[in-house]
Amino acid sequence: MNGQDGTNGMDEWDDEVDLNEHRSKTDDSEAIDFFPPNYRIGRTKYMFVTGGVMSGVGKGVFSASLGHLLKHYGFTVSQIKMDGYLNQDAGTINPYRHGEVFVLNDGTECDMDLGTYERFLDDDLNQYNYITSGKVYRIILDKERRGEYLGRDVQVVPHVTGEIKYLIRTKAHEGPYDIIVVEIGGTVGDIENIHFIEAAREMLYDEGRDHVMFAHVTQVPYNKSAGELKSKPTQHSVKALLQLGVQPDIIVCRSTIPLNTKIRQKISLYCNVSEKHVISSPDTDSIYRVPTLLDQQHTAQILAANLKLNLPQRFNRSRAFDIYLNYLSRSHKTVRIVITGKYTDLHDSYVSILNALDHSKVKLDVNLETEWIDTSEYSDGRPIKDNILDGISGIIAPGGFGERGAEGKIRFIQYAREHRIPFLGLCYGFQLAVVEFARNVCGLKNAAHTEFDEHSDMPVIYLLPEQRKLAEMGGTMRLGGHEVKIIRDTLAYKCYQAEQVTERFRHRYEFNNDYKDAIEKQGMIFSGMTPDEEIMQILEIPEHPYFIGTQFHPELTSRPYHPQPLFQAFLQAACAYAEDAKTDVPDQVTVQAGQEE
Repeated sequence: MNGQDGTNGMDEWDDEVDLNEHRSKTDDSEAIDFFPPNYRIGRTKYMFVTGGVMSGVGKGVFSASLGHLLKHYGFTVSQIKMDGYLNQDAGTINPYRHGEVFVLNDGTECDMDLGTYERFLDDDLNQYNYITSGKVYRIILDKERRGEYLGRDVQVVPHVTGEIKYLIRTKAHEGPYDIIVVEIGGTVGDIENIHFIEAAREMLYDEGRDHVMFAHVTQVPYNKSAGELKSKPTQHSVKALLQLGVQPDIIVCRSTIPLNTKIRQKISLYCNVSEKHVISSPDTDSIYRVPTLLDQQHTAQILAANLKLNLPQRFNRSRAFDIYLNYLSRSHKTVRIVITGKYTDLHDSYVSILNALDHSKVKLDVNLETEWIDTSEYSDGRPIKDNILDGISGIIAPGGFGERGAEGKIRFIQYAREHRIPFLGLCYGFQLAVVEFARNVCGLKNAAHTEFDEHSDMPVIYLLPEQRKLAEMGGTMRLGGHEVKIIRDTLAYKCYQAEQVTERFRHRYEFNNDYKDAIEKQGMIFSGMTPDEEIMQILEIPEHPYFIGTQFHPELTSRPYHPQPLFQAFLQAACAYAEDAKTDVPDQVTVQAGQEE
């Protein structure tokens, strides 16, 4: 029985776990134990989440919402995402193919669902929260070359599934946690996730029925001509899951409207689950409503009953989510922001930016309209007409890689600087803001970024020294959380109210300090840097209402509970610009970000 201290009366595991050790038998037995040393079956419970019918159905939001719900019932919770692709991580995947690449504090480049997990759990995750097929196969092939499988023929079962189980249990050991929510990427029927589903089935066999559950998230489409929801896709999806040996305990039905009794009963009958275990998850105006929606259908109680757990306390909605729900019930003045990038056709490419803006708009009690401009359309000299940005009160230049769209982004940065529109440049946006300023203010007409002008005679942005001899691309950037020294009496210091902060990075290039004096002489200053002051990490223009660029990605650390200070100050400046634009050009904004309620 779990209590508020996160224990269930069983002995704790040892502190040290060797990921490369497991016990195996060398006789004709097929039994291989993939358990960390001193593992205790039953100490941690597992909820596996699968998806059906279509991708993007909402498994990530459901998993995160369930984790949030369980945490606020008093359990210790963590979450794992398993992706089927053979990449070892998400670092080299184009955002158009898989959405935003999220970066954890330890430098892990991962699926954007882990960003959702962090925001809902209000917790920092690490490499053990993310498993790909490539990561698993790398472990297996390295072990095989070292002879660690003791003469066995290495197979999908038991070796691939065993290593997956070992990684899941290693995360459970790390806490140790009461509950681990494991999301299996893709949909049932995808060939690339079969080994993950098989590993989950084996977990049920290994751990026992009282310690493992399955939730299946599926689309229930609305047939407009018939005027009703259709359960047939869900029935086929569950049948496909049954063929893999897994009977879901909960079916989460995504739909445009709430389920009615008839459709619940139909899904219950044909999918062999209790009607009470058919969870309705209709579209909402905010993902932060979902935990409450799940609680209204007693989802935590269903899980606790199946896993033989007592709920340590009543559900206590977090203060931030209450603020969110109250915000949604009110009307607000509107401010318009534009994001200038090259992945604008897929908004999931910038999902953390959108979340960071959402967190700040709630704090400031304003409505936000986000617009998009594809900068690749402006890289050939096409003029930026004033009416394109009519009514815009803030411009964001997001991160990115490569030459495409870079010159167009530079032109919008110039527009923001010259028209005194609040501006926030993120990573690549920081670098291109330097290029723009060097060219158009400092008179360095040939100033360039060596990523797209390798032989420039004015490389104001160039490769980090440690990057210059690297041959590989994956996992080799400056990644994860690093300390940033903040200079007092700057806009950055006013935002953070601190002389040192930790932010998350993902870059290969840096500002060339040979140009520092020339840049600062013309009015752009560097207000944040590494503690040794060797790498510039924040720039600003003091005479501008709000012009800040960061070499790091501040959007990655924004949470509903704690809006990121630079985003909050940016949106505050945009609000002031919107008000002042009615009468005159805005003066510099007084920033109040960084202060807690």
